[in-house]
Amino acid sequence: MAVTADLQGHPPGSIFRGKPRWGERIIEKIIFFNGMVAILVLLGVFIILLREGIPALIETPFFEFLFGTTWYPVSEPPTFGILPFFVATMWVTLISTVLAVPIGVGAAVFLAEVAPRRVADAVKPIVELLSGFPSVVMGFIGLVLLSPWVQNSLNLNTGLTGLTAGIMLAMMSLPIIVSVSEDALRAVPDEYRQAAYGLGSTKWEVIWHVCVPSALSGISAAVMLGVGRAIGETMTVLMVAGGALALPELPTEPMTPMTAAIASGIGNAVQGGLQYHALFAIGLILFVLTLVVNLIAARILTAQKRKFARE
Repeated sequence: MAVTADLQGHPPGSIFRGKPRWGERIIEKIIFFNGMVAILVLLGVFIILLREGIPALIETPFFEFLFGTTWYPVSEPPTFGILPFFVATMWVTLISTVLAVPIGVGAAVFLAEVAPRRVADAVKPIVELLSGFPSVVMGFIGLVLLSPWVQNSLNLNTGLTGLTAGIMLAMMSLPIIVSVSEDALRAVPDEYRQAAYGLGSTKWEVIWHVCVPSALSGISAAVMLGVGRAIGETMTVLMVAGGALALPELPTEPMTPMTAAIASGIGNAVQGGLQYHALFAIGLILFVLTLVVNLIAARILTAQKRKFARE
């Protein structure tokens, strides 16, 4: 039976269309304002880095600055080449990602899909608590515990190496990857799992072919947060990476990532001087590097979504 009018004689739905939804409009405005603030802050950071870093790139040609292997800010004339810092950043980030991503995603799958709910509810707060550890504390742990172990295990001259820094960064990235990935897996509707079980799938097949693809966007976000933490971490790598200025050929060598170079050099740089601007140029390149990593991850995520949509 079709309803042609409400109790007051109005056409169906007209009383809802006529009401202004002030609450929704206010929330939309707040979301729009927050998004614009985030964009403006990002642009402001980029403009500051660009303004302060350009003088160094004008004084030192860009390719010489990027691919030079010597960093002598007090020589005459000063020489600025950041290739050792760039390669060190790549080494520690690669080690951190290789260690943290499979362990973190695997732990998230265990907590969300395998472990009893009581166990998962007890473990997850502990994991999230680890993410709040100050980086200087993690640096002390690496300096006192991990560094001697790496030195003795690999028979090195020193345990302050890129490998040590990468392992510590993996430990610092793990809580973020586990927590965000676990939330993404739990957000997968249970109907997906039940439908897969109804088709005769095993527990592993449901996890690998249903849960993980459905939570891929959240897992990708977790991985990118972990990689971003590894690229941008300063204090830990400053304490345990070794601080060598030479171009590192192996991860077992002492090295200076880009963030550590900025932190260690900014205190000795004269404000407005060439070294000061060169450190800002390193920050600019680090900013662009992070942006490129996120763009690549977004492209990969889009390709994966299209692939699973076709399947």
